[in-house]
Amino acid sequence: MSLRSHVLAELGTVYDPELDEPITALGFVGSCVVGAEGDVEIHLRLPTPQCAPNFAFLMAADARRAVRRLPQVRDVRVVLEDHYTGAEINAAVGRDAPFAGAFPGETEADDLEALRALFQRKALLARQARLCQALLAGGADAAAVVALRVRDLAPAHEAARVLELRAALGLPYDADAPALVAGDGSALRADELQTWLRRARLVSLSLETNGGMCRDMLRHRYGTAEEVAA
Repeated sequence: MSLRSHVLAELGTVYDPELDEPITALGFVGSCVVGAEGDVEIHLRLPTPQCAPNFAFLMAADARRAVRRLPQVRDVRVVLEDHYTGAEINAAVGRDAPFAGAFPGETEADDLEALRALFQRKALLARQARLCQALLAGGADAAAVVALRVRDLAPAHEAARVLELRAALGLPYDADAPALVAGDGSALRADELQTWLRRARLVSLSLETNGGMCRDMLRHRYGTAEEVAA
């Protein structure tokens, strides 16, 4: 496996905070160049020049952080292309400054992590909804669904991402934890499952719709929304 393939795999662990999809799957990685000495340059492109600067910064900073974990990599440069705050974001990310360092006096230092957590909760709700729907479609009733533990979940991307989000939010994710949890980490009750699921489906639909719109806008802007080939 080439170093470039390893770099792209690490970029696949970086999620758009609003859509909860990998930036590679969304087509946000425009190019990835790996030099002979292990220097990496990544160009990110977003659906519009006006994409929210806080989300753009998170993706750029997370991308640099993820790739720098690779021991074979010497230096990482992330360039956010064609964005109205690209110069500020690129400069801050390049010197490992926080979002507040990109826009001094315009934001609080902890604003971004609070925003990240807010959208992680929405993503968790949406992904748990899809898990729940699959379980119900497979013949389980409400009582059986809420009785399931993490160890009962089939090993699949959806379940794995659910556990990643729960870990990031400080919610229980060990093998004995409930397969589905409420926002405070407690188990859901059978008599409230359908009400919870209706709300969760709306969040899931919103994320899916926004993801589709972003792909369409990216395709219109750049002529493609495909992943960069390894």
